[in-house]
Amino acid sequence: MITGIGIDIVQINRMEQWLGNDRLLERFFHPDELNIANTAAGKNNSAAQILAARFAAKEAFGKALGTGLAQIVLRDICVHNSDNGKPQIKLFNTALDAFKKSGASFVHISLSHEKDNAIAMIVLEA
Repeated sequence: MITGIGIDIVQINRMEQWLGNDRLLERFFHPDELNIANTAAGKNNSAAQILAARFAAKEAFGKALGTGLAQIVLRDICVHNSDNGKPQIKLFNTALDAFKKSGASFVHISLSHEKDNAIAMIVLEA
């Protein structure tokens, strides 16, 4: 049963502006996400594209919960890819607590980017 759906879009140039600010990046992104962005940059993706999609996923997660992100530390949400490239989400601390309270048991995630924008969709399933 679907318990929540969330979608969000982020302009990639917003993340381009953040790239020089380590404190800001560390506030919003899990260390693994920052490593992914640094490693994958230049392989048909920019660090800004990668981070924009992940930031959109965090916002979409809050929408899917129906509670927003007010009580969630954003770096407690880590978006990564499986070995075959499928996006996945790992939840820690505040994000995991909110997920458990929601009654959901699985998170479906889809990411995409085109030109100036990155988009993410989250579906929570019980």
